[in-house]
Amino acid sequence: MGFTLTVFLHLLWVSSSTSETINDHFIQCMSIHSTPHANSSQIIHQPNSSFYSHFLQSSQQNSRRLNLSTSKPLLILTPFHESEMQAAILCCKKQVLQIRTLSGGHDYEGLSYLSQAPFIIIDLIHLRTIRINIEDETAWVQAGATLGELYYSVSIKSRVHGFPAGICPTVGVGGHFSGGGFGTLLRKYGLAADNILDASLIDVNGRILNRESMGEDLFWAVKGGGGASFGIIVSWKIKLVKVPPTVTVFSIDKTLEQGLTKLVHRWQYIADRQHEDLFVRVIIQNVGKKTIQASFNSLFLGGVDKLIPLMGKSFPQLGLQAGDCTEMTWIESVLYFAGFPRGTPLEILLNRTHPDRSFFKAKSDYVKEAIPEAGLEGVWERFLKEEIVFMIMDPYGGRMNEISEYEIPFPHRKGNLYNIQYLVKWEDNEAKISNKHLHWIRMLYKYMTPYVSKSPRAAYFNYRDLDLGSNNQDNYTSYSQGWSWGRKYFKGNFFRLAWVKTKVDPTNFFRNEQTIPPLPGWRIRRRYD
Repeated sequence: MGFTLTVFLHLLWVSSSTSETINDHFIQCMSIHSTPHANSSQIIHQPNSSFYSHFLQSSQQNSRRLNLSTSKPLLILTPFHESEMQAAILCCKKQVLQIRTLSGGHDYEGLSYLSQAPFIIIDLIHLRTIRINIEDETAWVQAGATLGELYYSVSIKSRVHGFPAGICPTVGVGGHFSGGGFGTLLRKYGLAADNILDASLIDVNGRILNRESMGEDLFWAVKGGGGASFGIIVSWKIKLVKVPPTVTVFSIDKTLEQGLTKLVHRWQYIADRQHEDLFVRVIIQNVGKKTIQASFNSLFLGGVDKLIPLMGKSFPQLGLQAGDCTEMTWIESVLYFAGFPRGTPLEILLNRTHPDRSFFKAKSDYVKEAIPEAGLEGVWERFLKEEIVFMIMDPYGGRMNEISEYEIPFPHRKGNLYNIQYLVKWEDNEAKISNKHLHWIRMLYKYMTPYVSKSPRAAYFNYRDLDLGSNNQDNYTSYSQGWSWGRKYFKGNFFRLAWVKTKVDPTNFFRNEQTIPPLPGWRIRRRYD
């Protein structure tokens, strides 16, 4: 017993000493290769720093996977300037460390702040400047900004401009835009990634590239293919979109006893065919263990007087009345969909911390044919056996049908009626409890197999799901291994992404469990066309 304890303590001391040595070498390397734009203690945070714990805890929007990893970053960097990130890439290559780049910390599997290999976190908290140019309807947004900060900044400049990105205001734009990014405006304007005009990226060699210098292949890849595979996104140039002075929202709740099943079944036939100005999603949840509730949650780009006739023609079964609707500005609708009560100050959008820090697991699907009523009833039965579960159904169609599946890496376009996000939450992350909830959502996902897309069964990259497959922990992952999960996110675009990866990062320096792998040697010479 004493011998075992002695060995354990010795290994712990060796590990600690090794970490300290690596940290010292890294810090020395940074001092040589960068000119700090702030005091080094404001940029480099070691485990014995109080700021280290603060930044680590604030980054973890989903702590579920912390049970599976005892690895913490050797250092956390909070750079103030691109040059500090350039130096960090060089020093990580010298010290054989991996990099996790953190924008908002909302990666569903925690890949922006977890790693089994020795790593550092680059937290972009200080890089969130937003420059709005209303005259040409564009904006430059640094990757550390959140959606809420972006929406707020646009609203200060204009009441008739917005941007088609996600609903959760604390999500960081760095990862969100690079994975596609959709919200209530997707049927009118498509994805966030469809509205990117330029980007600034630091590549594996530490070069700062824009659209012109990186070339169209790499620019294509980072707009929906995941920026973490190719470098560190510093900022995006985006095209702002027009919104009317008045929009209308409504949310109508129906339970099983009020005919929920028939309404959801009918919604499937009209959701993607509605006028492009109308977005009606459905949120399914269990209410205790007694019944199921569906919320028909909508944004219309116009007034009530135009909305009521549209709904009366396309979805009269819902029985929408003018009294169910509320007119407001577009920026007020951002607060509405984020769950804030009417009258909440816009400044709440500047809060970077999500109020709900429960543990969760999510999965996603795409639906091409309406699920029959019997299939929906099977979902309800399973919902009643869980505690906190949601199924969010977002309609496609409209502008999404007009953009080719090859235009950017995000391929889920014409032919998809809607996207599904399955979500289960719990409060206690003890392993046995977590495994019970994980088993439940995996069984629900298995049940849905006959009703969703096939060959491949598609998924949305921003709803990250390691159940689909993952890369090896070492530096080598075969293309065929990556294809097992990559085709579900990117379909036929996965090969082009791997080809771009091979061109810009052939040694696979930028990697995690679901980054794009380089092509094998014999395929590197094959040019994509």
